[in-house]
Amino acid sequence: MRVGVVTEIKPAERRVALTPAGAHELAGRGHEVLVQAGAGVGSGFADAAYIGAGARIVEAAEQVWADSELLLKVKEPIEPEYELLNGDATLFTYLHLAAAPRLTEALVASGTTAIAYETVTGANGKGLPLLAPMSEVAGRLATQAAAYFLQSPLGGRGVLIGGVPGVAPARVVVIGGGVVGTNAARVAVGMGAEVTILERSIARLAELELLFDGRARVLMSDALTLREEIAHADVVIGAVLVAGAAAPKLITREMLAEMRSRSVIVDVAIDQGGCAETSTPTTHDDPTYLVDDVLHYCVANMPGGVPATSTRALTNATLPYVQALADHGVDGAFAKIAGLSDGVNVRAGQITIPAVAEALAASHAAA
Repeated sequence: MRVGVVTEIKPAERRVALTPAGAHELAGRGHEVLVQAGAGVGSGFADAAYIGAGARIVEAAEQVWADSELLLKVKEPIEPEYELLNGDATLFTYLHLAAAPRLTEALVASGTTAIAYETVTGANGKGLPLLAPMSEVAGRLATQAAAYFLQSPLGGRGVLIGGVPGVAPARVVVIGGGVVGTNAARVAVGMGAEVTILERSIARLAELELLFDGRARVLMSDALTLREEIAHADVVIGAVLVAGAAAPKLITREMLAEMRSRSVIVDVAIDQGGCAETSTPTTHDDPTYLVDDVLHYCVANMPGGVPATSTRALTNATLPYVQALADHGVDGAFAKIAGLSDGVNVRAGQITIPAVAEALAASHAAA
């Protein structure tokens, strides 16, 4: 099978969907690997490394899109790429379609089979194995970003996240105790912050209590508790996930008026629309903005800021699925790997994820 890898063109996105080591594995199985020139440079991989691994370098993105039977990306196609969507190919990437109605329509119109990393499930339908590595990165980065933007010259409250002897540390509230939230809380605890995790699952609350062993407060997330906690926070990290669906708007505009002046919201859920009513996507080049004196950090591709780490972690997770798709085709791969079929969001001009169909219908109703 011809497997293609294109250069990411989303602003400040430096990851690549396949490492040279991954290309070597595919070439060794008899597949033709096409890599757009310069695709790996942002992650530290020169074209020569791919050539040495058995891949073929192709200059033009248009040729990679047209010639590939399986097209690998990191981030969802953006508008200049819509016309390149190939109805004879399978696209394997992060999609987050519930927050992207125009992309959804483009995929439907193209006839492309679109498999989203973020909705592939693990054994017995549990877990999100291809979302997990980037969630780990994003969670850890969320606390780093919060600590950085708490500095007064950058718009924050001027609070050192870990404090110093005799001076209280920052109060960090993490909304959601999944992979993102757990990693954000771990880093915040390690930096010396006063950390509270809000979570709705009883079972997960018990797991978090054992994991943090008193180093973080673990509370049931309800509307009243959420409101009280964020009112006294220096940092709020939104780590909410409803797989395949738009994130719930848990932080309302009204709540911002009760928050501390120049406190920081890091909305990691922004790929799915964000968990604050005032969240709108930003980039690494222009990451923050103020609303009602609350600083918002809503970078939509946070792991793209550490591409050397993120690219390797992503390929480690996706390669077995890529190999199955290349070896056996789409339906054959579904039979080989449980949970891969859950990743299909669009196929043969049809949306296959109810939450995405509902989000598209809602966007049309609002238009």
